[in-house]
Amino acid sequence: MLMFVACALGVVTAQHETRKLNMALENEMEITRKLEVEWGKLQLEQSTLIARRQIENSAREQLNMEVPSADHIQIISARKMDEAQWAVLDHVEKF
Repeated sequence: MLMFVACALGVVTAQHETRKLNMALENEMEITRKLEVEWGKLQLEQSTLIARRQIENSAREQLNMEVPSADHIQIISARKMDEAQWAVLDHVEKF
């Protein structure tokens, strides 16, 4: 009878340990999935930056283009403009 109780306690302990390990495994798998998503985003960002750099290098080398200085950059609002504002823009010095 004592051996039966010892075996039953062993089974219960093993089942409990198995549940704890399965929960830990599931948590680690969730972390792995999140890290894989993050890695994919970083790879996409890196390829975008590389492509942007390649375009800039091609523009400089093949077309002899360069980034304009701050005083040659104009920012135009996307809001609706009236005719008088368009007339002013028509007379702005072209680069």
